[in-house]
Amino acid sequence: MLNRSLTSTLDRMMTLNRALDEAFTNGTPVEGARLWVPAIDLYEKKDAYVVRAELPGVDRSNIDISFEKNVLTISGRKSTEIEGTDDELRVYAAERVSGGFSRSLRLPEYIDGDRISADFTDGLLTITVPKAEVAQPRKIEIR
Repeated sequence: MLNRSLTSTLDRMMTLNRALDEAFTNGTPVEGARLWVPAIDLYEKKDAYVVRAELPGVDRSNIDISFEKNVLTISGRKSTEIEGTDDELRVYAAERVSGGFSRSLRLPEYIDGDRISADFTDGLLTITVPKAEVAQPRKIEIR
């Protein structure tokens, strides 16, 4: 009895997932089409802005970072391949998202674009965007 109820609930959940996928693809079901937007944190320190993006399962070579006109863009591709040949493969669930992604952030003026650095460790991308000297607080001496 419990097993039948659980199966029914899981079936409804998978149907809802498919409906949402179709809604994001303009009603046309596309195999593997899912919307994936990496979660980010953006915070300000005294001398820099720091952006952290969660990119689990994304290979470092599939990440592109650009900075133009004070807009920082993180884009790339996440692939989730299921190994095996068609005649030996039986997929029961394929819920991990894959495909391209892009996030753009407009940063304040006075950025030192030449010193932007990035680090990618354990699926966490950390981008440090230093502030220009002009934007950093300074103490003014009285003569």
